[in-house]
Amino acid sequence: MLLTARNNSSLVIDSLCDQAGKGDITVACLYYDFLAHQEQTTANMIGAILRQLVSRSGIPDDLRKAFQDGKRAVGGRRPLRADLMRMLKTAIASLPQVFICIDAVDECLSKNIPELLELLRDIVRESPTTRIFLTARPHVNDDIRRYFPKVVVIPISPNMDDIRNYLEMRLDRDTEPEAMSNDLRAGIIRIMLEKMSDMYV
Repeated sequence: MLLTARNNSSLVIDSLCDQAGKGDITVACLYYDFLAHQEQTTANMIGAILRQLVSRSGIPDDLRKAFQDGKRAVGGRRPLRADLMRMLKTAIASLPQVFICIDAVDECLSKNIPELLELLRDIVRESPTTRIFLTARPHVNDDIRRYFPKVVVIPISPNMDDIRNYLEMRLDRDTEPEAMSNDLRAGIIRIMLEKMSDMYV
């Protein structure tokens, strides 16, 4: 398992996808969005990973049967989380190597983080060829280490000079520069730099 800064996640995922195109690697990616808490339940996220894996490898017969059994149940219910986990483990077992990439774990509802990490831990325990790549802010590090004691953490600190230059450039492009005093401008830059200094893992 690797935990790294979110700003670099697309580079890692792009590299993995490039390798997947050349060999026996399957990559499943998803991200948490704090504006989509209602939709991003643990069961829905597991389902999203499962869909990506089977779309690349084909749907095994037992997965197809599990979905058909669910449709025949009263009201045609969707698979339960336990069902999805069984299906996910079956799909992973049929693949040589799997990378599961989850961006912005810190934006998952805090009450759901332990459940998500426990499920990921179970997957890795049962499938030693599966690798997990997570990005998150520092406040979830302890949770992640609790479930993955051997996690490799790559802390990445922002370059404050680059951020300051970017902010100044954006403020210079303001269409109404007269609406901002020098004190307000300096305050915006100071607060943004303070906030950005915490945006690393």
